[in-house]
Amino acid sequence: MRVMMSGPVCLIESDKNGKFHLRKEAKDILDGINEPVVVVSVVGLYRTGKSYLMNRLAGQQSGFALGNTIESKTKGIWMWCVPHPSKTGQNLVLLDTEGLGDVDKGDSKNDGWIFCLAVLLSSTLVYNSRGTIDNDAVQKLHYVTNLAEQIKIKSLSSPSEEDDVGGEDDYKFVCFFPSFVWSVRDFTLELEIAGKQVTEDEYLDFALNLKHGKSRNVSDYNLPRECIRSYFPSRKCFVFQSPASPESMKRLESLKEQDLVPAFMEATSRFCDYIFAESGVKTLKGGHKVTGKMFGNLAQIYVDTINSGNVACLDNAVVALANQENQAAVEEALKVYKSGMEEVKKKFPVNVTDVTQEHQSVSSLATSEFIKRSFKDDNQEYLKKLEENIGQYYVNLLDENLNASDRKCKELLKNLFFKMNERLKEGEYSRCGGYEVYCRDRDAIIEQYHSEPNKGVRDEAVLIEFMKERGPEANVIFYTDEKLTKKEKEVQEEREKKTLMEQKCKEEEKKRVESDLMIKAEKMRQEDRIKQMEEKLNKEIEQRRDEMEKAVESKLKEYEELMKKGFKEKAELLDQEIKKLQEEKESIGEVVGKFLGNVVDIVPNLLTGKGFKWR
Repeated sequence: MRVMMSGPVCLIESDKNGKFHLRKEAKDILDGINEPVVVVSVVGLYRTGKSYLMNRLAGQQSGFALGNTIESKTKGIWMWCVPHPSKTGQNLVLLDTEGLGDVDKGDSKNDGWIFCLAVLLSSTLVYNSRGTIDNDAVQKLHYVTNLAEQIKIKSLSSPSEEDDVGGEDDYKFVCFFPSFVWSVRDFTLELEIAGKQVTEDEYLDFALNLKHGKSRNVSDYNLPRECIRSYFPSRKCFVFQSPASPESMKRLESLKEQDLVPAFMEATSRFCDYIFAESGVKTLKGGHKVTGKMFGNLAQIYVDTINSGNVACLDNAVVALANQENQAAVEEALKVYKSGMEEVKKKFPVNVTDVTQEHQSVSSLATSEFIKRSFKDDNQEYLKKLEENIGQYYVNLLDENLNASDRKCKELLKNLFFKMNERLKEGEYSRCGGYEVYCRDRDAIIEQYHSEPNKGVRDEAVLIEFMKERGPEANVIFYTDEKLTKKEKEVQEEREKKTLMEQKCKEEEKKRVESDLMIKAEKMRQEDRIKQMEEKLNKEIEQRRDEMEKAVESKLKEYEELMKKGFKEKAELLDQEIKKLQEEKESIGEVVGKFLGNVVDIVPNLLTGKGFKWR
């Protein structure tokens, strides 16, 4: 579903007590988006023109409040969802954040969490500043230095580990953090370093260069630069001239494009083109793509975590979101199965072949639906739940089909024997030679019964039961028929016994064939399920390897820079991080065999369970 919003709405607001709240209106909008989302957040000091860039990405001149005074207009985090302009099947979620350093607010803790939320929620983070990227501008981005304290990757296994929060795994942030874009507004300088023309990206790299030395001043200077270089997988820079004269800036929203400075419009166009082309779908740790509905749930998870005073944990967030999605995936898949089986259910009674073939086909679709939506079901908890639900529903269907067959066969025999019962009441079979007439009429009815179609699985069993019930009346007619000699009666008795035995053997053979058919169908269904799971796992492994490969590439680039500029000690530490990432990448594939080994035996044998009445 592609949502069309006429303007932005508040996604997350903060109250006077510093608590964050996810707005229901925004959550409802996100719940309606089942497509993957590309999430672009803009952060920066207040009154630096952040909202204008978001409006341009939305393809509009206005929308996010710009304001024309020193007062910050954006409070909390505002959201605008629009169809992606160049990628079908995706939605663009634009997040405009409350300006950092707002003098009216005076709460740096709130600023830190706003910045943290923007990092956690986005696939591309745009940092907006004014003037130049000098040391003052970098130091104002001090929020990035606190991320290792506000975010952790692994869940704490015990309270004693809380002292280790921050720093231990922050080298892995590069695997999961958004790409970083620095937008420099009202830039008036020449892009020139040491008399040589440079690109915007080279200008940013120059501004992020580290200093040699171990003094406190050098450490303070390097820290935010090291965090930016280490945490974000890619960096990009755009510089913008002032869009218009100071007088015109007060009415920027109403200005037409031809009224704006051409160089500003050219930079804006390049910025938008880059964001549209390079910003990827928001993914979770492990590479799972996030839909609009999942994004709303993810935002709620992080808001609840922050409000509780805990450190935001990527693992915990993924597990919590996975539990929500996996439960929904079970419900959706079961709905697919039930809906698919309705057609065969309408035809009851049918043969076992009809039920098992439909079950095999529809359950494969249901499993596919589950696999498509589920993720991180490491212990197959939700796959087991789905299979148990499908299995139980299947057993109930078999019972329903069996009962429908039972009713139909009994009703059919009742109708077929109606005239014969009337003759019995009138004593037509009680005369001399009556047993021969009785057998002739009975056999004709049985033959007619056999010729009737669509009796279902209970046809032979019901017939045997019916004939047993009529046994006493047949015996009375048989033994009182004076026409039959003693010898003829003995021969007839043997014939009746043989006929009954043949019917029983026929019924047993039919049950055996049906049982073999069901077992074969279940085996094929299990093979299909394992194949689907294997395909999903291989895809997830590739995603995780790509995730780690990009992280390694980013670290290697940084390693080369450090070595080139003489930071050998820092480069050696980075080399250790690279080796850890490479080792983790190599170990990813080991989970496949273990997982698939557990998939084989996840379904209880409901077909032979106590709850199933086998014919």
